This record gives sequence, C-alpha cells and structure tokens, in this order.
Amino acid sequence: MGNIQVALSIVLMFFLLVSLHEWGHYYFARRAGILVREFAIGFGPKLFSIKRGETRYTLRLLPIGGFVRMAGEDPEVVEVQPGQTLAVRVNKDDVVTRIYLDRLDERSGSGVMRGEVKSLDLERDLYIALDVDGEIERYSVHPQALIIARGRETQIAPIDRQFGHKPVGKRALAIFAGPVMNFLLAFVLFAAYLIQVGVPLENSSKVFISKVLPDTPAQQSGLADGDWVKSVNGEPIGGDVQKFVDQINASAGKQMNWIVDRDGLDVPIKVTPDPETGKIGIYPAGEMRKPGAGETLNFASKSMVEMTERIFEGFRKLIFGEFKLDDLGGPVKTTQVSVEIAREGIDQLTLWAAVLSLYLGIFNLLPIPALDGSRLLFLGIEAVRGKPIDPNRESMVHLVGFAMLMLLMLVVTYNDIVGLVKN
Repeated sequence: MGNIQVALSIVLMFFLLVSLHEWGHYYFARRAGILVREFAIGFGPKLFSIKRGETRYTLRLLPIGGFVRMAGEDPEVVEVQPGQTLAVRVNKDDVVTRIYLDRLDERSGSGVMRGEVKSLDLERDLYIALDVDGEIERYSVHPQALIIARGRETQIAPIDRQFGHKPVGKRALAIFAGPVMNFLLAFVLFAAYLIQVGVPLENSSKVFISKVLPDTPAQQSGLADGDWVKSVNGEPIGGDVQKFVDQINASAGKQMNWIVDRDGLDVPIKVTPDPETGKIGIYPAGEMRKPGAGETLNFASKSMVEMTERIFEGFRKLIFGEFKLDDLGGPVKTTQVSVEIAREGIDQLTLWAAVLSLYLGIFNLLPIPALDGSRLLFLGIEAVRGKPIDPNRESMVHLVGFAMLMLLMLVVTYNDIVGLVKN
C-alpha cells in the first residue's frame, strides 16, 4: 500500500470500529423509544455537525472513541423556571412547538406569544401556563417541542422518552448492543481474512511468495508477491514450505541463488538473509484454495475463542504487574502498529481490525466506571434491589471513572510519543 492508501485504510478501520459500536447503542435506544440527542465519533471540540430528525451527528477532534447521548443520561443544560419571561410559538391547534428563552424582542409574528411563566411541566403533563398581559393562558406542549437559547435548539424529553425511565431490560440491551456489534464485526472480519488468504491445498506441489515486506532483503533482491519458488541453490523445492524456511534460516548472512517462476518465465534471484535473524522478509505459502462456508465459519469461531483467551491473559498480566508502563500502548502506538500492518496488505489489516474489534468489545464490558460494563453492573444491581441507585451517585462514579481513563490515556500517549522520539 502507498502512504495515502495506508492512511485512508486506517481512518476507515477506526471509523468502522467506533461507529458500529455506537450504532449498536443508538439503534436499540431508538427501538426502546429513547430520545437520542447526539451520535458522536470522537471526543472534544466539534469538527463537523449535522442534525437529522431528532439526533445530531457529530465528528469531534479527538479520535479516541465515541458516544451516544441519550435523554435523561446527563443533566439537561437548558431549564425553564416559573417566573421566567419567554416567548412560545404555537401551531394552528394552539400547541407549543418552540420555546424561546432569549432575544425575545426579535420574536414576533403570527403564533408567537410572550409572557411570564406561571407553571409548566415539560416531562409528564406537557403544558405551559403563561401570564400574557395579565391573563393566564395555558397551552399544551408538543412532545417534540424545541427550546431555543443562545442560538441552540434542545428538544424536550418527555418522561417516557428518557433513558432512566425505561425498563431495566431495554436499557441493558441498549448498553450491551455496543460491544455485541464489535463481536459481530470481529467474527465477520476473521471470516473475511480467511476468504482473502485462502486455505492450504493438501499435497501442494509448489511454494509461493504470498507477500514481500518493504525494506527487507527480499524486496531489495527483486522478489515479488506471487513468485513461485522453483529451486534454491540448485535444489528443487517442490511444495515443502518448511524445508524452504529451514534453508533460509540456515543461510543467515550467506547469498542464496533462487529460480522463481514469474508469469511463466524463470527469473534468477540472488538474496542474502539477514545475518542476525536469518530472515529475508517474506510470507511463504503453498498452493491455496478458496475455503468452504463451513471452513470459514469454523475458522472465525476458533479465532474468536483463541484471541479472547489471549486478551484475558493480557488482562491477567496487567492486574498482577507482569506488564510495565512501556508495554502499554495508547492511540499513538496503536496507530503506529496499524500503519506497519497496513503496509503488509489489506488481508493483514483485515485480521488486525478483527482483533481490535474483539478487544474493543471485551474491554468495554469490563466493570470499569464510565465503560459499558460498569453501566450494566449498575443496571444489574437495580434489577436485584428493585429500585435504581441514586442517579447523582452513579453519575459521579462514571465521571470519576471517565476522568481516570482520560488520565491513563494521557500517560500512555505521552509514553508512546517519548518512545517514538527515542526511536
């Protein structure tokens, strides 16, 4: 891959991993009737924003995740209080569709009423009573009415559209759906990887160079992807991949004379394995065939299980202090590794994306404050107790957890940058 292609591939990979995770939250929240205020990719300042229907879709500066903001999950920034002077716009049925909190002198025209709020309920009864020139006018409020203040529109959230007032099962499904989307994506990507590379043909009679890595002895010697290695130092290779690899390893620092078949022509190649590692920078493979549906599903399933075991082994080492800070990687190191893998080809990037998606799903299910696992834990406690934990206390737990995660992210990112500078 070229540099531009590598960059675009990595951006697309991270966008897919995060957006599909958040889409899981979004889709099941919408199905539960929850008002989704924002679907965001990234954190921090907004780079791009567009509103479609009830939801605002945003792209933010820091590409370290994403979020779906649901009504009732966090304190609303706009409040209307009795005694406040405002203006409302009503439709032909005398139902309030817009509530204006500022620039009242500019609000005029048919259907606009200005007055002092005497009473209101924007969650249950959906009404607002105004003192208009000494007379009390009571209006019904549309369940999708907008509050306009400081140039921003905020849709009201009736109680039956708030996250916290939905049954525990529906809330848990909306939270759990994010990691599930990552698991499904990982399974699909593992399957896609096998389809791309194929499976070894039994009793293969040939050895091919499936991939030549950049800046290696193999590339410098002129070897190319797809070359069929017919002989090494005058000895036919046949289809024995292991014999071929052993010959390379045994020739560290020594020139080897190969004959490869390229587009039907015999091409002589002189290549010298690295004197220290005995490697030349290739992926050898026998003849390959397309996998069957059963083989593909079996490979994807086994890959999910094996990689899950490795991920939990990594967590175990981290808990028991078998990892040092230098072993941890943040966004910078992950991007660096992704670039190196992307240069090896789309098949390797597909495999790497499958691993990252699986890791993202598992990590989000850990009972760490601010992650999906912690929110599911609180919902489980609520189901057992029969009543929710104080929302203020839960919000504080998630806020502290999020701050700690951001602090850890800063530390590992700093460590990544220092490592890059040193290297």
